[in-house]
Amino acid sequence: MKSPTYFLAANSFEGFISNFKDNYNPLTGYSAYIIKGGPGTGKSSFLKYVARIARKRGYEVTICPCSSDPDSLDGIIISELKIIIIDGTAPHIVEPVYPGVCEEIINLGSFWDSSYLKSKRFEIINITNINKALHKTASRYLLACGEITKENLSILDKYTKKDKVLKFAQNICKNNIPSKSLNIGEENIRYIEGVTPKGVISFTETITDSVKNMLIIKDNQGSVSGNVTDYIRNYALSRGYDIITVKNPYLPNLLIDHIVIPELSFAVVTERNNLKFLTDTRRIHARRFMDIGEINRVKNRLSFNNKIKNELLMSAIDTIRKAKITHDALEKYYISSMNFEKMTEFAENFAEKILK
Repeated sequence: MKSPTYFLAANSFEGFISNFKDNYNPLTGYSAYIIKGGPGTGKSSFLKYVARIARKRGYEVTICPCSSDPDSLDGIIISELKIIIIDGTAPHIVEPVYPGVCEEIINLGSFWDSSYLKSKRFEIINITNINKALHKTASRYLLACGEITKENLSILDKYTKKDKVLKFAQNICKNNIPSKSLNIGEENIRYIEGVTPKGVISFTETITDSVKNMLIIKDNQGSVSGNVTDYIRNYALSRGYDIITVKNPYLPNLLIDHIVIPELSFAVVTERNNLKFLTDTRRIHARRFMDIGEINRVKNRLSFNNKIKNELLMSAIDTIRKAKITHDALEKYYISSMNFEKMTEFAENFAEKILK
């Protein structure tokens, strides 16, 4: 079986969102290792090495790709050992809250030649500034996408039969989530979909491979499924279940796409035209909870909004792709400055220490 794969951050319509700290709890004994270092200093290679050794020793490793470069990693999670290792550099800066108690810093900068980097001062500063400017432009496109998407949601919300949606969500909980504990469950926030230089990519198999029972709601906009998943989230947590909340990568502060309850091997997921789950599980269509007659009256407006949103999204992806090119150019300077032999030795010793 493939390793579970999730994004921990999103190039969203609300700006860059990072949920790194929503995936380890100091009170439950987690150890977080925060990697610091510049581009090209081997952060992703370090993560891939530790993941490979952990898998060889029989541990399941959750892989967390980088949304700005899905071929690289932002982090890995070894749940059985309560270990998370994450890239704590910009744009997803992570600083220790309980240093030495819960978090430790891994400084890959100790393996670079500072004198070489200083000799390339102007080149590095120039490329870094170009990269930042491109990401800022991409963010503007994505923010515009967000305003259009919110408008569509606002329109559809008027014609959603909320009482019917609520009853549906209550029945799901009653039939699938028995009461367990008075304690509040623990929540991890992740994404299975992301806006990347390679376009919008997804890891739906992460959910289909991890649960035996799944309910699929087919809802292109999320106006129905978002209400259902939000209700299920609160219900499951209040009954003492640990859950994985998989947020919408476009509007993460407004919409939850999927809820996974590992202990029950159960998930409720949202399926859109561009996000398919490869399973024969029966689909529940959002239209059964909506006033279709009223929606048909505004369908031209919705379609026009979607067309503009998709154009803006393609422009954002193209700009992120250009930013990736400048990032690759920046990496070359740091690669030239690194002592990878010493870093590899450090990685080997680190893996031995944490994977005892």
